[in-house]
Parts: sequence; C-alpha cells; structure tokens
Amino acid sequence: MLKVNRLDASSPEFNARMDALLAWESVSDPRVQQTVNDIIERVKQQGDTALLQLTKQLDRAAFKSVAELEVSQEQLQKALQTITDEQRQALMTAAQRVRQYHEKQVQDSWRYMEADGTLLGQKVTPMDRVGIYVPGGKASYPSSVLMNAIPAKVAGVTEVVMAVPMPQGQVNPLVLAAAAVAGVDRVFAIGGAQAVAALAYGTQLVPKVDKIVGPGNIYVATAKRAVFGVCGIDMIAGPSEILVLCDGKTDPDWVAMDLFSQAEHDEQAQSILLCEDEEYLDQVEASLKKLLPTLDRQEIAQTSLQNRGALIKVSNMDEAIDIANRIAPEHLELSVADPEAILPKIRHAGAIFMGRHTAEALGDYCAGPNHVLPTSGTARFSSPLGVYDFQKRSSLIMFSPEGASEMGKVASVLARGEGLEAHARSAEYRILPVSDLGSDT
Repeated sequence: MLKVNRLDASSPEFNARMDALLAWESVSDPRVQQTVNDIIERVKQQGDTALLQLTKQLDRAAFKSVAELEVSQEQLQKALQTITDEQRQALMTAAQRVRQYHEKQVQDSWRYMEADGTLLGQKVTPMDRVGIYVPGGKASYPSSVLMNAIPAKVAGVTEVVMAVPMPQGQVNPLVLAAAAVAGVDRVFAIGGAQAVAALAYGTQLVPKVDKIVGPGNIYVATAKRAVFGVCGIDMIAGPSEILVLCDGKTDPDWVAMDLFSQAEHDEQAQSILLCEDEEYLDQVEASLKKLLPTLDRQEIAQTSLQNRGALIKVSNMDEAIDIANRIAPEHLELSVADPEAILPKIRHAGAIFMGRHTAEALGDYCAGPNHVLPTSGTARFSSPLGVYDFQKRSSLIMFSPEGASEMGKVASVLARGEGLEAHARSAEYRILPVSDLGSDT
C-alpha cells in the first residue's frame, strides 16, 4: 500500500523534515568514483580497444569490431522511415516547436564606438563540436535527443556527436529517428563513463568534443564531473523533480498523475504537492493510491513517492511560495486560478508551468522550451539548457591612439598599485606626448 509523507509547514519539526526530504548527495559514492576513474584511464590509454571491450562487458552488446560502434546516417534515416506515421509526425512537430523556441535565444555579436574612436564589443561564436549523451538504460529518451541537439544546431555548432548505449545491441528506434530529425552528425553506440571519456579525450573513432551535454546515471554524472576542464559540461544533473503548488481546485486525479509523471523516472525522483486545503491533500492521496496500480512503472513510482515524495499543508499561498523558492525545483506547476498573480513572487525554478491545463509532461516533449533543467536546488543559480550553452563570447577591444593614451594612465596607476611593473610600463608606452594629442598617429 502506497504511503506518502505528510508534512505540515506549521509544525515545529517541519524544517528538519524538509531538509531530510530534500537531501541528495550528488556524485558522492567513492566506489563509483573509483570505477569511473579506472574507466576514464582505460579509454585514455587504450582508446577504441577499451571502448569495444567495455561496451561488450557493460552493455552486453555483441559488437565484433570498433567500426560497428558507429551508427550510420543510413541507419538513422531507416529508423525514421520505419517508425509509425504518427510517431514521425509527433517527432517533427516537437522538433519544429523546440527549434522555433530556441531561435529566439540566439545571441548576436555587438560593438560600439566611443567618442575618441575606441571600439568595444563582443563577438559571439558557436562551438566547433559538441557531444550529446542520451540515456538508454531503464528508459530511452528520443525527446532528449531533440532537446540537446536542436539548440546546438540553432547555435551554429558545426558538428553534433551523439553517444547512446545500446544494451544487447538494441535501442529504441525513436531515438535514432529523433537523431535524424534533429540533424545529429555522428552517432555512437556507447554509453556510461566510457562514452563520456571518449567524447572528452577523443579516440581514433570518436572525435574529441568541446562540450558534453545530456543526462545520465550516476556513472555518467561522475564522469562528466571528472572530465570538466578538459571539455565543458552542461550540469551535474540530479534526479527528476516536480513541485505542484495548488489552490485545491484542480481535479485531484490530474495532480496525482502530474506527481507520478516524475516519480516514474526513477526511485530517486521527487514529487511534492503544496496546498493549504488539507481535505484536498486527502483527495490527491486517494487518487495516488487509486491510480498507482494502473501504471506500467508502478514499483519505481511507489518507491519514489514513499522515499522522497510529500504532500505538504501550508497556511496560505504566500507560505507555499516561500517553500517553493526554498526548494528551487526543476519543474514547478502553478495549478491555480490566476498563475500570473503568483509568477512575480517565484524566484527559483527551472521551468514554470502556469495554469491547471499546463501539465509538466507537455514541457518534456513538445511545448518548445528545453527540458534539460537544473535540479537539486541549483535553479537558484542555473538556467535551462539553451542556445547560449553552445555559443562562446569573446570581448572585442580596439583602442584609438587617444583612447590608449588616456586609459594607459588609468591602467598604470592600478598596475603599480598591484606591484605589477610590466603591466604598468606596457600601458605607459602607449601614452602620447602632449604634442601628439589630437594627431592621427
């Protein structure tokens, strides 16, 4: 029988219970770290040989040669043609919406000229090559292919490389079809820490990338942290989360299924409901118990809800908003009559779903905004994956003789104050004699 944690925000022990509920140690298991370090070192030293051996061992895939680890463009197109018409149309629609949304995020270079002729600005340049990791274990996610590859393509990235594990040599054809739709350039049937290592350091088969993005299990997350600095990464993603803030007027079955939508991801996922109506919390709990047996992944959802889920009674909506900002959830549903009235008070959330009809699941697949979001409270300082994650910004500085002369005086004072003589003298060389000021030299 499903038993969900019930908390009351007015209780003296609420803060302690809340802290315990939210606690999640990201990438901290020393045994996992040692395993990942060993795998990374093997890939660095042995390259493709290690990739093939590890793929056979960990994914139980009967690839006979290194070349078989790469999935051809012909295979991607074949997958796109063999899925159902309904699936193909859904992928196309989702891709179009994701692309349209992310095109709004493109940043352009800019510059301005000061009165003395000094030019300042910023040059925006896409990365050359990025790697996207797509899970292929407990569940496979064609939606993640779209969400990671399309913003990179919109940003102008020259080459998008995808790694996806294929246990027993199999993968959901929707994943390969999504790669075709998104314009992924190369696909490799490798997963886990070995895929991250190959993308970060490069092998004869797998090209070295500038940045690795995409979710994965604890081995993938640990490996991404380990290679950061060799290449960029998007984030260290924790378990999926949803926080529903409800006024007690939404159909309780709707809210229950919204909570399940994240709980079914994995046992560590977190689903929380905030409401000031205790009777409504009872109704949602009843809906959870009623609907749980209808889920294909009911064991995972049950474990998630019992261990990390909660139904929380609050005194009023302002208290609910304070708790929501404290949690800084990956997904926040404002299931209320007037979400616009609440929105200005929401400071921390990865994605905000406004109104009773806006299920979080729409954001996972086809709303348009990215579903790669900050988790574990990192929405306090992080943002969703976007085009800006695949563009670099270089400062532009070109001083006129007069500008260099005037700013040279300022730099000289500051540099000498820091005890850096060469800095000061470098700037001082550009200071014009009084007789030269106003000339073209």
